Amino acid sequence: MELSSEFWWFILIGLGAQLVDGALGMAFGLVSSSVMLAMGIPPAQASAAIHTAEVFTTGASGVSHLVAGNVDKRLFFRLAIPGAVGGAVGAYGLTQLPGDVIRPLIYLYLLVLAIIILARAAGRLMPKGEVKRVPVLGFVAGFLDASGGGGWGPVATSTLLARGGQARTTIGTVNASEFVVTLTVSATFLMSMGLHHLQIVAGLLIGGMMAAPVAALLVKRLKERWVLIAVGVLVLAISLFQIGHAVGGYLGR
Repeated sequence: MELSSEFWWFILIGLGAQLVDGALGMAFGLVSSSVMLAMGIPPAQASAAIHTAEVFTTGASGVSHLVAGNVDKRLFFRLAIPGAVGGAVGAYGLTQLPGDVIRPLIYLYLLVLAIIILARAAGRLMPKGEVKRVPVLGFVAGFLDASGGGGWGPVATSTLLARGGQARTTIGTVNASEFVVTLTVSATFLMSMGLHHLQIVAGLLIGGMMAAPVAALLVKRLKERWVLIAVGVLVLAISLFQIGHAVGGYLGR
């Protein structure tokens, strides 16, 4: 494999994306795909490379969070197993639903969650008690992730935090369980498509694996209030951008 000058940019993209994802529990795909598309890389190539690289980056992130003590093992199994099932269902063809209609609804849901998370960070809302229906949440987030919505981090992390989950263990556990989901989803595509775009994959996973331990330590050491604010602002920005994009596309027809 001959390396071009862009290879080093892919390392930086992977490093930055995993730093955000590992610290806030979401957005590896969002950050990396946004930059790669801006570089002129075709969407199909960017998506394939990101999904392949995520097998390695989520593994490194999961181990880093486990070593840092950020993983709730009970929550891990309640999320990971249903998430893998949902991912498999999505990857095997149950993606014929009207995505253009469903995705704006998902982002409206995330917008509400962002407001709840920011209210919690401001001390206006203090939910208590154990989060219920975690397996259902895992299945839905896994299905959305496999069907191209990229929903694992935003849906799983935001829902758990909005319902009162501790920031450190929520983010750590969502990142660790994402490895199981990503491995299940990616295996399907790899068997059918093979492994391509090695330079992009290598750059993303090298940068991502470098950032994973740093992100895990950040989650452990930062005050929960600041983590909640960062997550809330990120989810708010994602949801508003996507809703605006959907509305703009509808009006432009």
